[in-house]
Amino acid sequence: MTLIRRKFLTTAAISGGVLSAPSLVHAQGKGTFNWKMTSAYPKGSPFYFDGPGSATDLAKRIKEMSDGRLNIQVFGAGELIPAFEGFDAVRAGTVEMNHANSYFWTGKTFAAQYFTAVPFGMNFQGINGWLYDGGGIDLWNEVYAPFGMVAMPCGNTGVQMTGWFKKEIKTVADLKGLKMRIPGLAGKVYANLGVDVKVLPGGEIFPALERGVIDAAEFVGPYQDRRLGLHKAAKFYYTTGWHESATVSELLINKAAWQTLPKDLQAIVQNAAAACNVISEGWCQKANADAMEDLIKNQKVIAKPLPDSVIKALRAETDKVLAEAVAKDPMTKKVHDSYMAFMAKYQRWADVSEGAYHSTVRG
Repeated sequence: MTLIRRKFLTTAAISGGVLSAPSLVHAQGKGTFNWKMTSAYPKGSPFYFDGPGSATDLAKRIKEMSDGRLNIQVFGAGELIPAFEGFDAVRAGTVEMNHANSYFWTGKTFAAQYFTAVPFGMNFQGINGWLYDGGGIDLWNEVYAPFGMVAMPCGNTGVQMTGWFKKEIKTVADLKGLKMRIPGLAGKVYANLGVDVKVLPGGEIFPALERGVIDAAEFVGPYQDRRLGLHKAAKFYYTTGWHESATVSELLINKAAWQTLPKDLQAIVQNAAAACNVISEGWCQKANADAMEDLIKNQKVIAKPLPDSVIKALRAETDKVLAEAVAKDPMTKKVHDSYMAFMAKYQRWADVSEGAYHSTVRG
């Protein structure tokens, strides 16, 4: 009897352990969150809205990782709000999240642009080093604290292309009077060199370029640009990526809503966003390599770097724009100083690591 009783108790204990798991899951599952996330990009846009590392991919990962406790409905640009109204929508609590790029909010706070891309700034490895381990994300949230929001990286295009031009650019003088779609800090730099800068959503770029409303346009890179048909409206495709050497996608979250999430759900959001950051950049490398080959071989696109004299002028003007911004705003100065100090240290390492490797391999 004693042996049987012991066996029964052992079996019950094991069974109890097995049976307690669903109860624990059920207890954790109390309180399901149904959120809305808007995007600055249209429904169906690769990289930004659909595909690996996109807004919908991020929402899917969060739902699966949370076992359905956090469900996020994703809206493309124009479905719920216009493309560039995500900041205000999240701030007001109309939606809990927005998926875009922080340089669209330059009218709210100049410092936000550093968290998307800085002209002549860091590459993918460098910007991630600053954001995750160099205090960048903490500064990002400090910038948004007065607006009641938090943010984190959730994607990256890697280095972008300078853009599409209807005419060849030989000197800085060729930029004067040019009507160009270009957002962010680069837009300010171009404007100071006489460019008539336009900020247009992705879906409006091709018709504007085709009809001559603009003379040049920058979007992302070969895959995204080809998809918009930009090669059908202009044939000169310039490289260097001086303006966006690694362009970060931003997950913007209403802080009050964020604080209602249990710690484990917050961790799930953070880890899903970090996964999309890496996965999206990897996807871009493959997609852009294929598209660039097609554009040059089959679409007769003329791809080449901007002349050195133009790059020199752009760099000089960038220094002026940043210096002016830093002088006007202490928060911008704080972010700028952190970014530049990290970049200087990172670049010294990159020169003897990645740089040395590529110079040896490429000759």
